[in-house]
Amino acid sequence: MLKKILPWLAAGAGVFAYGALVEANRLIPERRILKIPGWPAHLAGYKIGFIADLHIRDQQTISLTRAALAWLHDQNPDTLVIGGDLVDRNIAYYRHLLEIALEDLSKFAGKSIAIPGNRDHDRGDVNHVRTIVESFDCKFLLNQVHQQDGIEWVGIDSANGGTPSPYTALEQTDPQNPIVVLWHEPDMVEHLPIGPELMLSGHSHGGQFTTPWGWPPMRTVNGKKYLRGFFPDAPTPLYVTRGLATTFLPARLFCPPEVAILEII
Repeated sequence: MLKKILPWLAAGAGVFAYGALVEANRLIPERRILKIPGWPAHLAGYKIGFIADLHIRDQQTISLTRAALAWLHDQNPDTLVIGGDLVDRNIAYYRHLLEIALEDLSKFAGKSIAIPGNRDHDRGDVNHVRTIVESFDCKFLLNQVHQQDGIEWVGIDSANGGTPSPYTALEQTDPQNPIVVLWHEPDMVEHLPIGPELMLSGHSHGGQFTTPWGWPPMRTVNGKKYLRGFFPDAPTPLYVTRGLATTFLPARLFCPPEVAILEII
């Protein structure tokens, strides 16, 4: 019996090693054109740089984040968005590593926005993460609105770890401008009031470990239905990034990390 099992164990170990050493580090730049109904003609071609799920905890996650920021800087987006889970746990050491990982965020000074994810609330006050982010002149939105380039950017607190208040935040917007909602958990698009033109999310990691045809054996809470990519027919058009780092298992398979430029037309 053991002789029959050993080849399968060896194969499984090989797949996991490949997923941890290769696939989890194979950062893929994505360029997507999002057709958004009602998007103003004068903002056609607006480019959003988008990353999420940094899960900063070690040198590997620092390297992924710095590589993503370097690529995005070369693309010169109109706005950079960081969609939550900046740290793997909100503890002092990981926050120190976050400061190192975000050194190049200063190159986006005045045109970057971040929101919290559930991990940014885990074991610590989310305002510690906010302080680091804002030290790089990046807006950190916690149920708040930021007006930039004639767009209402609405950042909602994490549904899984924080205290989200989408209705209160949306009441602060100028209805004359297009609204882009930033909410870490993608399935929460079904709890969003009608009105916004677009929602950006992370959290699902795209499934992280999937079959070759994209089926994930595991899914996250509030990241089960909208897994990755663009969902134009969601209650609000929704884009979900595969994220940068990993969660639970330190490996990926058929689902590499993503850094994206989203062009809205």
